[in-house]
Amino acid sequence: RQQLVESGGGSVQSGGSLRLSCVGSGFDVTWNGYCVAWFRQAPGKEREKFATLYTGNSQIYYDDSVKGRFTISHIYAKRTLFLQMNSLKPEDTAMYYCAARYGDCQGLTESDFDYWGQGTQVTVSS
Repeated sequence: RQQLVESGGGSVQSGGSLRLSCVGSGFDVTWNGYCVAWFRQAPGKEREKFATLYTGNSQIYYDDSVKGRFTISHIYAKRTLFLQMNSLKPEDTAMYYCAARYGDCQGLTESDFDYWGQGTQVTVSS
């Protein structure tokens, strides 16, 4: 059974940094050919996709809200996805989720992802 487990959330002041991790288990050995993504959901708002990585060719997408501040990366052998978050702002406060599905990342919405982590809370104070 495939599972995703996030870690690394916490509370920081504005301008600070955090690094989130997402470890997959039960997937094929290399996690190759998957679209892996980071979503977040702020209180009272819908869950939004803000970064994706297609492990087939390492193609990466960032939403404008995080571009230049957040970096998505992965380690094939460990089936681990990372999110380095720098220059954090109070508006980045949200529950952060990783998600995955087999295939590329083109045109995917939340409902297209088959595997989800439980979420990790990120709180940024001003």
